[in-house]
Amino acid sequence: MDLLFCSALQWLSLPRHGLSTIFVVALVSATLLPMGSEPAVFGFVKLNPEMFWAAVAIATVGNAIGGAINWWIGYGAKRAYEHYKHSPVQARALAWLERLGPKACFFAFLPLIGDPLTSIAGWLKFPFWPCFFWGALGKLCRYVVMTAALIWVFPGQFDPASFCAP
Repeated sequence: MDLLFCSALQWLSLPRHGLSTIFVVALVSATLLPMGSEPAVFGFVKLNPEMFWAAVAIATVGNAIGGAINWWIGYGAKRAYEHYKHSPVQARALAWLERLGPKACFFAFLPLIGDPLTSIAGWLKFPFWPCFFWGALGKLCRYVVMTAALIWVFPGQFDPASFCAP
């Protein structure tokens, strides 16, 4: 099992495979499925430090497209549930989102609330492209800060290559 894991890790860390893997993981993790893309980005960058900006860019694009998928899900769900009644907490949250508008999608990078936030933006029929822009900007900031911190602030703390060291 260890040999299989190490072989998969080495194959996925190759630039020709790793970037497409990062894209898929980032896209899927931005949908409502419970998954995180940061470990994939960090592991790839740790093994290929010269690919930092390429990995961050690919992860941002995949994550932003996943957020766009959530927007469309919310947009379609709105049509199905036009008569849904809101609790006072939900009404306050919706009022806050309506006040912020598409800029609220900047917070789409947050755990637990970020993915539903983009769906709610679609539900509220916020303009698609401003939502996409603000969501992508927030996700870009997250990837840059988290990956840079793990690589340069905590060097040597996390070394994916050590999993397969003899």
